[in-house]
Amino acid sequence: MEISTIALLVLTPFLVWRVYSRVKGMMARQRSIMQRHYTGLLTFAGMALVAASQVVHDMGMLGWLAVGTGGGIAYGIWGLKLTRFDTLKEGYFYTPNARLGLAMAMQFFAALLYVGFEIYANQGSGLPTPRVTDYIFFLPSLGLAAGYFATYCAGLLRWRYRLKKSVEA
Repeated sequence: MEISTIALLVLTPFLVWRVYSRVKGMMARQRSIMQRHYTGLLTFAGMALVAASQVVHDMGMLGWLAVGTGGGIAYGIWGLKLTRFDTLKEGYFYTPNARLGLAMAMQFFAALLYVGFEIYANQGSGLPTPRVTDYIFFLPSLGLAAGYFATYCAGLLRWRYRLKKSVEA
């Protein structure tokens, strides 16, 4: 075993802990900013569309992406029901369900980490480097995360527009 492989294996738990702590910090009460919601919606919907464009020729893989995205949308709707919305004189705030958000983010990170290890392990083997969309488990994971976060951002936008209409009325 090479020293770089050992270093990678030793540093991986620290990387996982760091990502977990960053995502956990993002699951606290947050100010609702419309531009962030638009950016999140476009980014996560774009992730799913780019992956779909990569596997459009393979209906099986496209199906797995669709299954993951459908599950993510369902979880996003559930996550919005568990979200606490606050309207204060300082502004609009929301508190997402920490467990559900962490689960979605960490399952996607785990899939990325696995694909990264696979690509690292195949270095120098003479095999062509696979695309991330070549891994059958990665597409449902990507769809789950993209569907969840895009739906969540869309729900936050919908909440803000309903508030805006009620203020105008």
